[in-house]
Amino acid sequence: MSEKVNEEIKANEKSNKFVPEIKGSLRDKIIVVPDGIRDASGIKIFGKRLKSFVFTTDIAVIKNTNADAIMAVYPFTPQPVITEALVAASDVPVFCGVGGGLTMGKRVVNLALDAEFKGAMAVVVNSPTSNEIIEAVRDTIDIPIVVTVVSEDEDIDRRIQAGATILNVSAGKKTAEIVRSIRQKHPNFPIMATGGKTKESINETILAGANAITYTPPTTAELFRLIMDKYRGIE
Repeated sequence: MSEKVNEEIKANEKSNKFVPEIKGSLRDKIIVVPDGIRDASGIKIFGKRLKSFVFTTDIAVIKNTNADAIMAVYPFTPQPVITEALVAASDVPVFCGVGGGLTMGKRVVNLALDAEFKGAMAVVVNSPTSNEIIEAVRDTIDIPIVVTVVSEDEDIDRRIQAGATILNVSAGKKTAEIVRSIRQKHPNFPIMATGGKTKESINETILAGANAITYTPPTTAELFRLIMDKYRGIE
């Protein structure tokens, strides 16, 4: 193969990696997830490869972020009307919380089935959820079940046997450590995890074995403060 042909091949490869970006004047300012999350392998669900999740139930945030998916878990009793609104508003897949903490028993199963019917890509159960409830949800729905892990004391093997599809590690400063421990015992099991707010913590969590990262965006109040400071400066 001639040197000229080699140069053309290299030039084509370089041009193929260039990603054109299109922005609008009115939707230019969006919440962008940290670039480091792109280094994660991602989790492929129903043909879609998901690497970045935004942890929010704010519809304004959902409509103005570049995340691959939404982690919609909130500290109240889950309600079908909220699930319906979130799924309808989102342009990307939504993982909906269906309880397991405040909400227990048969209600969790019913909420999970309702979330599937309303178009959620997956349901999320809290760490207190019993394995029996996870088994009941698994027998009822076809979409993935994301089980939240908050402690190294969790019986991961039992969670997987009960029907967990994905483990969601949310353990504060111990997150990367717990991800690493799970990955050593389960080399191929899907793991998503909170990555923190710094590039270093996100990278550490990915290196520990997380396939996808959940990012907590600034609140609308924080974003408004920056905008109002700018307006006051202009005045």
